[in-house]
Amino acid sequence: MPRFSLCLMSRHDGRAGDQLRPLEFSVGIAPHAAGSVLVATGNTRVICAAMIEQAVPRWMKEQQVPGGWITAEYSMLPYSTQTRKQRDIAKGRLDGRTVEIQRLIGRSLRAVIDLDLLGPRTVWVDCDVLQADGGTRTASITGACVAVVLACRTLVEAGVLQRLPVKKFVAAVSAGIVGGIPLLDLDYEEDRAASVDLNVVLTEDGQFVEVQGSGEEATFSDEQFAAMLDLGKRGIAQLISAQKRIVESSLDKGPG
Repeated sequence: MPRFSLCLMSRHDGRAGDQLRPLEFSVGIAPHAAGSVLVATGNTRVICAAMIEQAVPRWMKEQQVPGGWITAEYSMLPYSTQTRKQRDIAKGRLDGRTVEIQRLIGRSLRAVIDLDLLGPRTVWVDCDVLQADGGTRTASITGACVAVVLACRTLVEAGVLQRLPVKKFVAAVSAGIVGGIPLLDLDYEEDRAASVDLNVVLTEDGQFVEVQGSGEEATFSDEQFAAMLDLGKRGIAQLISAQKRIVESSLDKGPG
């Protein structure tokens, strides 16, 4: 077992080393979307909205791939950071980080949705970062899962699908080594100081979708890796419990 005094670590925001930032979901933030949520984790805030298109990508038609598809777009709005971030459209191309995160969000969602049951339609998920304070990609995945579940529920309520095509919930969180200590759910200040950064994407039954880890001019041991994974697993269990609560509480609130 990893031997680190996580709870004794003094963090600048007063959290214990194994503690998530305050988490809040606000559903129905985008009324025209089939499912939407504003996810706030600490000072990071992301709007995740899912819309359903009654068609699949051309490559699926050409290759006669059955079922549906889920794809994601991710954007940090110009005012999401302390200095204005130029829009990708102004540069004429997506930067590599944006492309990487979009693909990660899409992979994470496709891992937990029954695409055959979804049928010949595409779920578009837009994740727009309103305020960035670390963990925007993990917050996007966690919020996008809620938005997609809500969107799929509209298909069931409309009688288009007989049952929800959601196999399980998925969420993501960061962990890292700061000052030699593994910490959960890094904010920007901690992420900037981290010698190791890890992003974990996990399903509700403990199955990994993806693990992204790297040393920042540093290396990390098996023990440190195991400690960060353990933090990630425990954090994601809390996130998924919160996802399920907000989905259940929105049952009588209609689309959104």
